[in-house]
Amino acid sequence: MSPTEPSPATPVAPVLSTEVREALAARRPVVALESTIIAHGLPRPRNLRVAEELEDILRSAGVVPATVAVLDGTARVGLDKAQLERVAEDPAVRKFGHRDLAPALATGASGATTVSATAFLASRAGLRVFATGGLGGVHRGWTETQDESADLRLLARTRITVVCAGVKSILDVPATLQRLETLGVGVLGYGTDRFPGFYLSSSGEPVDWTVRSPEEVAAVMEAQDALGGPDAALIVANPVPRDEQLDPVLHDRVLDRALESCREHDLSGQAVTPYLLDQLMRGTEGASLEANLAAVRGNVALAGRIAAAWAVR
Repeated sequence: MSPTEPSPATPVAPVLSTEVREALAARRPVVALESTIIAHGLPRPRNLRVAEELEDILRSAGVVPATVAVLDGTARVGLDKAQLERVAEDPAVRKFGHRDLAPALATGASGATTVSATAFLASRAGLRVFATGGLGGVHRGWTETQDESADLRLLARTRITVVCAGVKSILDVPATLQRLETLGVGVLGYGTDRFPGFYLSSSGEPVDWTVRSPEEVAAVMEAQDALGGPDAALIVANPVPRDEQLDPVLHDRVLDRALESCREHDLSGQAVTPYLLDQLMRGTEGASLEANLAAVRGNVALAGRIAAAWAVR
């Protein structure tokens, strides 16, 4: 290196909680959890109760939870009680995707992490399994707006297994699956040959591969590593139980009405998703939120079982 060339920056590793650090060192199972649902996805004070419930689901199964967030410019993987409460209760906590991490760390900002930021930080910390509700995807009207979630490209270059309930039905599900295929991100249906529809057990779209046990998922993860190649994610699409899904007829009626309202109000870009989610919440009288939470609980429980199967391989 010549004297005029800048020295390469030393990578900044996320700070691990003592519980997470000790679990990783002992090869005990750990599951990453995103924090956006806590800070921005649920009303207070229910958000904190749900955050604690999700961590308790893992602990009761002998798995260490690693909720991810950025606090005062420090990326953290695993939060203590006070930190979790801060994410849930502080209205100044922002929402950070992967692209926001560098400025957040540089300026000392605090924020909850989305799927892309959580997957990136968890992978950097050495975690292999991550549970969330649903992925971002390709938005309706993509040909006009070119609007797609940052989740997709980030997952194409991050080796982590993501347990989710598919993508939200307000998105273009077939286009999202096509995009995942193009990016080389593997998709497994857990106990199903249909891609879940987040609020619904099925989006109607087929998946190419079905697995039926955590051990099968762990075997696919092991095969990923043995093959080498690009560090793409593995998506485990876990349907919300049919008896806890949003009523499909109600879902379709409310969503059709909400999409028509979007057109009438000429909404586009980033304004569309929050509007549609709000309309679903209102039009289903809160049933969409309950289906959302049922999906998240199921995903967290399954992720714990997958992490346990991975830890003993």
